[in-house]
Amino acid sequence: MAVVANKKSVMTMYSDPRSPYSHRVRMVLAEKSISVEIVDSDPMDLSDDIMDLNPYGTLPTLVDRDLVLFESRIIMEYLDERFPHPPLLPVDPVSRATSRLFMHRVDRDWYSLMEQIFKGGKAASRARKELRETLTASAPIFAAKPFFMSSEFTLVDCSIAPLLWRLPSLGVDLPSQAKPVEEYARRMFDRPCFTQGITEFERDMRE
Repeated sequence: MAVVANKKSVMTMYSDPRSPYSHRVRMVLAEKSISVEIVDSDPMDLSDDIMDLNPYGTLPTLVDRDLVLFESRIIMEYLDERFPHPPLLPVDPVSRATSRLFMHRVDRDWYSLMEQIFKGGKAASRARKELRETLTASAPIFAAKPFFMSSEFTLVDCSIAPLLWRLPSLGVDLPSQAKPVEEYARRMFDRPCFTQGITEFERDMRE
């Protein structure tokens, strides 16, 4: 899979076509129309190239000339600074720090539960229930603005959308009280960067 656009770049991203962490970076690449070669990779059978580049052997891994980055949030912020238009983080320091805190909380509060569900077992049932409840409790936040705590699309939305896309495959059904979450999700899924950044495997998650 390759995202091809008119912003010249010598970039390669090794991406797990099933992973929400790779998915959210692909959203940033598509939103900014960055030209990049995306190499779909199996995290259980990584190539020697990836192992040579990334000492942790994790995906996504981004190569930009002599720079190698791993950890999705670091990659997302780098891309936002390297290609500043459109900006996906606020300009002022306070709002910028707040957005970073939101992303940290998304990972800590929601992605951690998703990871537990992926692992299966008794912990998965508890995590599934907790994720359902915490997303439902957050419905007023999703309803407050068109994007997550913002009137503009940001990296926070790139972080949240891949998780919401995976809720059915995680066995998480949201109740009627969570309607604002569902409405937010539909807005994100209709966004061009989401449809351009999704893989065939991810698309099949909803079919």
